[in-house]
Amino acid sequence: MNLFRLAGDMTHLLSIVTLLLKIHATKNCAGVSLRTQELYALVFVTRYLDIFFNFISIYNSVMKIIFISSSFTIIWYMRKHKVVSQTYDKEQDTFRYMFLIGPSILLALVLNHDFTVTEVLWTFSIYLEAVAILPQLVLLQRTKNVDTLTGNYVFLLGAYRGLYLLNWIYRYFTEPLYRQWIVWASGIVQTAIYCDFFYYYLKSWRNNERLSLPS
Repeated sequence: MNLFRLAGDMTHLLSIVTLLLKIHATKNCAGVSLRTQELYALVFVTRYLDIFFNFISIYNSVMKIIFISSSFTIIWYMRKHKVVSQTYDKEQDTFRYMFLIGPSILLALVLNHDFTVTEVLWTFSIYLEAVAILPQLVLLQRTKNVDTLTGNYVFLLGAYRGLYLLNWIYRYFTEPLYRQWIVWASGIVQTAIYCDFFYYYLKSWRNNERLSLPS
């Protein structure tokens, strides 16, 4: 494992910890998209099915368990916690995520490395992760003023993907047989989706202002 991959994993983990701390400490999930969290749960479940039959390393297995369990913990807070669930803005969080799931399924069936159940599900998770943040970004645009922790959460998610791009570039030049066209293309799309958010996040940080996204 290279430094970029490790930094990406830790940044991803930090984004989840940031969101969990926001929800648990403030008992408030305002500005957080349940739809995005459900999409991420679907991403992790379909991607990490191999945890039951393909051991790579303790680190790998632990990270898989953390990502799956943390996703469902966030969903439980937003759906079932008697205080937190009351702060969820379902009137604004209305992105139709079947428009993301449907095309991801079709792409996975057509463009994959190997037409097996686990490979198609893994490929589906790659395509879906590329666009899973869209309901969250749409919600932030609708609510306009973004609290600091939610803004940091989204920024860290985007930074994680940026670090993974560096990881892929590093591996391309150091591993002669390393080719992951589906992963690369999806990662580029995912990073591009964050660009607008990055601009306003860094602008607000530079000007010491509250983050606000244009509608």
